[in-house]
Amino acid sequence: MKKLWGGRFTGTAEDWVDEFGASIGFDQELAQQDIEGSIAHASMLAQCGIISAEEAEEIIEGLKKLKEKASNSDLEYSTKLEDIHLNIEHHLTELIGPIGGKLHTARSRNDQVATDMHLYLKAQVEEVIELINEFQITIIDQAEKNIETIMPGYTHLQRAQPISFAHHLMAYFWMLDRDKQRFSDSLKRINLSPLGAGALAGTTFPIDRHLTAEMLGFEGIYENSLDAVSDRDFILEFLSGSSILMMHLSRLCEEIILWSSQEFQFIELSDAFTTGSSIMPQKKNPDMAELIRGKTGRVYGSLMGLLTVLKGLPLAYNKDMQEDKEGMFDTVKTIQGSLKIFSGMVKTMRVKKETMEGSVKNDFSNATELADYLAAKGVPFREAHEIVGKLVLECIQQQCYLADLSLDAYKEMNPLFEDDIYEALNHYNAVERRTSAGGTGFSQVKSQIGKAKELI
Repeated sequence: MKKLWGGRFTGTAEDWVDEFGASIGFDQELAQQDIEGSIAHASMLAQCGIISAEEAEEIIEGLKKLKEKASNSDLEYSTKLEDIHLNIEHHLTELIGPIGGKLHTARSRNDQVATDMHLYLKAQVEEVIELINEFQITIIDQAEKNIETIMPGYTHLQRAQPISFAHHLMAYFWMLDRDKQRFSDSLKRINLSPLGAGALAGTTFPIDRHLTAEMLGFEGIYENSLDAVSDRDFILEFLSGSSILMMHLSRLCEEIILWSSQEFQFIELSDAFTTGSSIMPQKKNPDMAELIRGKTGRVYGSLMGLLTVLKGLPLAYNKDMQEDKEGMFDTVKTIQGSLKIFSGMVKTMRVKKETMEGSVKNDFSNATELADYLAAKGVPFREAHEIVGKLVLECIQQQCYLADLSLDAYKEMNPLFEDDIYEALNHYNAVERRTSAGGTGFSQVKSQIGKAKELI
């Protein structure tokens, strides 16, 4: 098969060399975007008088037929033609004859591939934002059902203070909201057109880059042709935002895995998102949560891989930049799949309210209530902290909890303790009273859910 750039060459590479250098094995993912960009380019060439209207019409009709074939997975691709651009051009020329060769006037594969990726990533990021939105709605729904569900809050994975389960869930809503903001903001950089920058220096033809940008739905153009073809910041930004998103999802995975364990028993996951064991009949494994936690590494790897590829490249385009696509495609698939799984997993999980609340009755997570109680009566907090620490030690030695101590035992430690100390120790009251802005108090949780709904 004749190389479309082969006029200057007298020798040919062996098949395995062609295969090593070809990108068609993965960049065929860009077929639709490549054809869309070509349709806009052909239309612009005609409007600028570079090719005739009749030629443009014939080229565009041919491209539309190829687009339909591509959408039906009906196009065959060859590694001999290296990439999606040359494969599409070859099919077009076969379909409409030599006139298809006029399509590549005033453009290069360098600005063509950059345009394809901008178009691709724009659509995918919009889809990611929508999937985050759907997951946020799922979190709100679960939170509304569990405002007064009380669980132990943790620091250092040690029980710290009782909190509302809804409050814990809503922490992830706000993480996801920052993720959504990052992706939304990245669209400003994605939504620029490199088309018309040529190989690196623009073109002598009287093209209209603003026209093709408008046709393709871009908000503007790259102002520098070198930057247009060599920029991959928009992909790095996507991979960076994806890495932060996956970190957030992975943290929730870890908690779901813990909560569904026999040791915690705070939740039960639906059978649809768990698996069994081939040898142990009793097992119900949180495999989807574990898998998402594991897939976080591959997203990080894609970010680090592309950063490494780009770090030493001179301007403008270099073949190294062919390595920008596989990690991007894989990350899109990974984060979109993870968000879909998470929405279903959280929506269908059963919250074991009694187990959660039972656990805070049998621990010392209400100890801070005692310190606050004394501080409210004028005892310096550091002194109050020490008093409560001694009370906790006494309980440990007597194998009981703070609510089990007699009032005499409290008064012996400090005479300011009164009967109302038991009301302060109640886990429900301990949560309800935390009404500082952003706190776990039920009124505050309801308030943040209201604000979350407004954002959605």
